[in-house]
Amino acid sequence: MTENPFVAHRSLLFTVAYEMLGSAADAEDVVQESWLRWADVDHSQVRDPRAYLVRVVTRQALNRLRSLSRSREEYVGEWLPEPLLTSPDVAEDVELAESVSIAMLTVLETLGPTERAVFVLREVFEMPYGEIAGAVGKPATTVRQIARRAREHVAARRPRVQVSRSEQQAVVEQFLASLRTGQLQELMEVMAPDVVLIADGGGLAAAALAPIHGVELVAKVLARANRVEAAALDATAVWLNGAPAGRIEIDGELATALSLVVENGQVTRVYLVRNPQKLTRLDTSVELAR
Repeated sequence: MTENPFVAHRSLLFTVAYEMLGSAADAEDVVQESWLRWADVDHSQVRDPRAYLVRVVTRQALNRLRSLSRSREEYVGEWLPEPLLTSPDVAEDVELAESVSIAMLTVLETLGPTERAVFVLREVFEMPYGEIAGAVGKPATTVRQIARRAREHVAARRPRVQVSRSEQQAVVEQFLASLRTGQLQELMEVMAPDVVLIADGGGLAAAALAPIHGVELVAKVLARANRVEAAALDATAVWLNGAPAGRIEIDGELATALSLVVENGQVTRVYLVRNPQKLTRLDTSVELAR
């Protein structure tokens, strides 16, 4: 390989860090720290640059994740991952698209740092247990046990129903159209009876501080927000984290990134990211890889 291995694998390294951290800003910092460490290494002694770089990024991400745990515990309201603008091509890799979805990253947030690292490296990037052991500093037998527990934990919490991309797009378009009109009945029809809305304002933007449950309450909250902002509200479809999603602007300024979980033709989860610090990467598409 004539190209610098770090440059060749940069998209992969960013994806690993992002899936472990749920934050593009922190993932970029981890990739930069890893680059500095790579620059100090005798590259001729590295037999497998890809595995070596993933190991370095994993260790740096674990350190960052542990240091972030306190701040996330003190976060104002619900914490949601930082959304990324992606191309429709990401959806072609179904496993990658699912692993970077807002819904999955929210589930991964309920894992401990080491569990999360093991799950991501094994289930998403299909790394051998021996390599994962080297990355997380645990024996391979322990890593196998951690991987099993993490799989069970995630399986119990992840959305179980897969829908086609065309169905997801259709429901998202219908939801955004209902949101633009603010009609209560239309909003209720596109959502499941037990729909849950989770919003992230981070104390910097208006947002519910706890999840809202049930179609009537969720529809009223969305319709009320529409009435307050209707004169200048624009909701358009975009691709976020490998799936059809929504971008909401008020007076031409980006105000909310919207991600939906769709099951059986209805919306079962609504994720609203309103924290302005998490909306800074939605004008340029990010390249993800595994």
